[in-house]
Amino acid sequence: MNSRRLRGLARGSTRLLLVALAALGAQFALAVPTSADPDRADWAKLRMCESTERYHVNTGTGYYGAYQFDLPTWRSVGGTGRPDRATPAEQDYRALYLYRMRGWQPWECAGMVGLADDVDARSKVVPSRGESAYIGGRQPAAPSPSRPAMPDWPGVVYAYGDCAPQLRTFQLRMNDFGYDFEGTGCYYDETKEAVLDLQRANDIRDSGRLGPKTWKAAWEGTAPPR
Repeated sequence: MNSRRLRGLARGSTRLLLVALAALGAQFALAVPTSADPDRADWAKLRMCESTERYHVNTGTGYYGAYQFDLPTWRSVGGTGRPDRATPAEQDYRALYLYRMRGWQPWECAGMVGLADDVDARSKVVPSRGESAYIGGRQPAAPSPSRPAMPDWPGVVYAYGDCAPQLRTFQLRMNDFGYDFEGTGCYYDETKEAVLDLQRANDIRDSGRLGPKTWKAAWEGTAPPR
């Protein structure tokens, strides 16, 4: 076999080897897992440990909301105002933002419940609000099948100490979200708590008064976290 043919065979073998290596490289690239933020269950564990899932909690010790942000940390990830006065969606977003900056390190509870950083921890990639939407998993409240979509607004702003049949209607509606009203129709501590939860979940000023926006949110808004 002459040398020219040998060189041609060598070049052909080299090309085949390169094609094979490229195919293997593509397979290995496809096998690499894509990055992912912590799953929803991990965030729920963290919130339960930090605040027993209470987005509106103010401990009185300088830590606020479901993720127990202090104010300097909250502001370091773009938060404004006080965390416990922000909507649950806003708190979820800032928590993911902080995780992308510093991993689980800011939360002592993360170690207590066994959470470990994944590939997005400390990535420094600012998340979009859409990327944080999975954390709370909140959906607009569905109308109760046992009553009309929304009773007419009674035209009265109810406050602590008031009693009215319409308040009973509101209380029974809130039972659909996990509250435990007997339906007395009187506005006392439990009703105030439900009103405030609903206002904070729907970015309504948390006045504690049951006005038209809060009434509508009970049937057509976002369910408060429980």
